[in-house]
Amino acid sequence: MSGLVQAETKEESDQRMAWFRDARFGMFIHWGPYSVPAGEWKGKGVKDNAEWLQSYEKIPVAEYTSLKDQFNPVKYDADAWVRLAKDAGMKYIVITSKHHDGFCLWDSKETDWDIASTPYKNDLLAPLAEACRKHGVKLCFYHSIMDWHHPDWGKKEPWRGNALNPSPDMDRYTAYMKAQLKELLTNYGDIGILWFDGEWEDAWTHERGKDLYAWLRQEHPKLIINNRVDKGRQGMAGMTKDDKYAGDYGTPEQEIPANGLPGVDWESCMTMNGTWGFSKHDETWKSAETLIRNLIDIASKGGNYLLNVGPTAEGKIPAASIERLQAIAAWMKTNAEAIHGTQTSPFPEIPAWGRCTSRPLENGKTRLYLHVFDWPADGLLVVKGLKQKAESASLLADPSSKLEVKPHADGLQIQVPATAPDAIATVIVLDLPQLSLLDDF
Repeated sequence: MSGLVQAETKEESDQRMAWFRDARFGMFIHWGPYSVPAGEWKGKGVKDNAEWLQSYEKIPVAEYTSLKDQFNPVKYDADAWVRLAKDAGMKYIVITSKHHDGFCLWDSKETDWDIASTPYKNDLLAPLAEACRKHGVKLCFYHSIMDWHHPDWGKKEPWRGNALNPSPDMDRYTAYMKAQLKELLTNYGDIGILWFDGEWEDAWTHERGKDLYAWLRQEHPKLIINNRVDKGRQGMAGMTKDDKYAGDYGTPEQEIPANGLPGVDWESCMTMNGTWGFSKHDETWKSAETLIRNLIDIASKGGNYLLNVGPTAEGKIPAASIERLQAIAAWMKTNAEAIHGTQTSPFPEIPAWGRCTSRPLENGKTRLYLHVFDWPADGLLVVKGLKQKAESASLLADPSSKLEVKPHADGLQIQVPATAPDAIATVIVLDLPQLSLLDDF
């Protein structure tokens, strides 16, 4: 076991986390041989499941590994994927280098259960790394701690790769995992985040989690590592229960904290439909409006939104995902300023009309971005809680617009156009000489 990572000052930590806090939006990619059956096994659809198919159906490793012979993503276009993410305002991409089934998207020297053993043969991560560098998007890797394929993973089940091993050796498995992580951190340039998962089984311990975190930070001091490296995560709510556990940020899954998590870094990972990997049966797509409002909601609470796509076995992002990302891109083309690099809403309660993000300006001034979901029928938007006069108000989509602002018994009142310029979320820029809330708000 290695020693603990050298302690950071707050300034050093803030510098390391700065790009993550500014990004607010990233793309999650779940991809592997499970995209071949695509949520179906032996003619039976497995509801709400794709990447967990092997576990759900208890498919023996010897049978499951035959999927490598069918995984041939000849339509994979890494550059198109990265451009799609960038256009949508996504600042980083997290791809499953290895999911729980143990399959690797690169040619690992540590195993033959990887892309090199498929008809495709070519490394899937290298072109993605190149495209990310080209387009200025941070490349990050999801890496499963749990491994259903490896003979030394510590929890035994008859269908897993350790079924015939009388004594799985977690020290040997950890050495294997570290060797693979070294490949990932050596061969693809600057990596922003290692996004761990699968830490919940007893075979992975708190001591192993702290050791892995320390080893990675010693090797790569600027690396950001999520809290699933250790055992402190509290269920799907995703936050670490106390500071004895390793990890740089919390990971709520499929949910958004109701009131945010002040003073803590966090990221909500969520699907566009009901599954992470591609499923031919899952058509429960969320609307573009829901996804855009999720992004706004999360940014207003100080978090990041990691929105998932599950490519097909051919290497194509589903059309429904592309349509939604293009709709997000259209909204972000006008409104990205109100998301990237912003801070939390100053209001203790969520406004009835929508959400608010903020940005400090020079000389103690503050800019509020009012994301209006419910447009006032009378043309008067009341911003409760503000007690000082505003310097100016305008539509973000039209900086030349000048909206009249008056005092109101509950705060400030803004005269807005009769109809919302954007039905999903219209952003009003409100500049204040200083931020001051009413005492009884």
